[in-house]
Amino acid sequence: MMNRVVLVGRLTKDPELRYTPNGVPVATFTLAVNRPFKNAAGEQEADFINVVVWRKPAENAANFLKKGSLAGVDGRVQTRNYEGQDGKRVYVTEILAESVQFLEPRSQKTDGNSQGNTNTSGSKQNSSQGDYTKVDDDPFANDGKTIDISDDDLPF
Repeated sequence: MMNRVVLVGRLTKDPELRYTPNGVPVATFTLAVNRPFKNAAGEQEADFINVVVWRKPAENAANFLKKGSLAGVDGRVQTRNYEGQDGKRVYVTEILAESVQFLEPRSQKTDGNSQGNTNTSGSKQNSSQGDYTKVDDDPFANDGKTIDISDDDLPF
């Protein structure tokens, strides 16, 4: 049997990060995914899909995604139920994300300063590169100049 979901959409609000009593991070957010057709009035419709992500990817999603961010989610459909406050059974269907991809560069409009981009691995990128991260930049290239490292800087 197969249970696999791949979605691309925009977040409807900032991710909500919580921690279990054991300290495991869990983030939840809703992804608006456009349908591949327009309705009779010519309007684009969307589905609003609840997503749950655990552990380090949850912390990354909470730190780097915000309302309106374009994200890709790879995971599986999960249905659970619980007893509501009114005593009735409540059924919830959600996507349990195994990975979340950040499909847009992080906005630099936070405080007006040019701070550079942060890619999904958390390393800073030079803001002179525009809004795109370049994975193959060599951080040790130093423009052909000698790098001065003292023995105290080495971990061994």
